[in-house]
Amino acid sequence: MQGGCHCGAIRYQISGRPFDADFCHCRDCQKITGAPVAAWMDFKIQQVQWIKGAPTEYASSPSIRRGFCPACGSTLSYRSVAHPDYLTLGITTLDAPDAVQPSYHLFTDSQVGWLKLADTCQRHPGAR
Repeated sequence: MQGGCHCGAIRYQISGRPFDADFCHCRDCQKITGAPVAAWMDFKIQQVQWIKGAPTEYASSPSIRRGFCPACGSTLSYRSVAHPDYLTLGITTLDAPDAVQPSYHLFTDSQVGWLKLADTCQRHPGAR
């Protein structure tokens, strides 16, 4: 699978499938993406190869780094310094985002009230 930012300055390639995928409703993800919910997929770091450019990272908290394209601002990645072997990428940054489907929701206590979701995914009011 391949993906990248909106302007094409950053491209990545993934080997294998993600080991997890989720919807996140936390306020940080809402503000970083500008959307009511973010859809993330998790990989072991060696599965991800940046083939053109690389994201610039922003420390959104002492332990979290969020990657974005410095040219177009697209949100691309999420990384916890506590788990250096893992990298989380935005599902919708894939060229074919239907290839990965989240299986649960996180931080539903922050879900915006006007967003009604009918999926059958498991829901967690906070972290899992």
